[in-house]
Amino acid sequence: MNKVKVHYKNNLSYYKIAYFLKDFINANSIIICIGTDRCIGDCLGPLVGTLLKTENFPLNVYGTISEPIHALNIDNKLQEIKKLHPASNIIGIDACLGDNKNIGEIQARDYPIHPGKGVGKLLPDVGETSIIGIVDSSDNNELFTNRNIRLNLILSMAKVISHALIHSYYLSCLNDKDKYTSIY
Repeated sequence: MNKVKVHYKNNLSYYKIAYFLKDFINANSIIICIGTDRCIGDCLGPLVGTLLKTENFPLNVYGTISEPIHALNIDNKLQEIKKLHPASNIIGIDACLGDNKNIGEIQARDYPIHPGKGVGKLLPDVGETSIIGIVDSSDNNELFTNRNIRLNLILSMAKVISHALIHSYYLSCLNDKDKYTSIY
């Protein structure tokens, strides 16, 4: 299992994530953003989805602020998406808890997201590839509640992730173009 880790404040954070993802994203990819807009800490995924849609990202994106995919609807939404796109590869995006020293870290990984795992929920895995953002400490058992998570942190991380996805898609297209032109 491979992954890349970078703090969102790193000037090249979007590029490091994009360069990793370029081998996992293509015209047949779908982005599924997990979370809810009812909690600042858990709105990272829906914010990424909303930013991608605002930028007219060319791939299918599911899970936005207006239409979130969360613990209460994830089973049905995943079934619907898989029916619509049975052969697509999925990149999952979600917020998570981690060590206090890792708050603000973004990880792109070549394995699925396990939503709810950190809080003992049993939800289906999402994606073949994933991006997570560590938004709070797992030291406290309260999931994203009564905490001092700043919306600015979540929005800043969402911007990095959305820029990384856009950049990785275009890096992938360039790679495909190079492969295509090198044949001739």
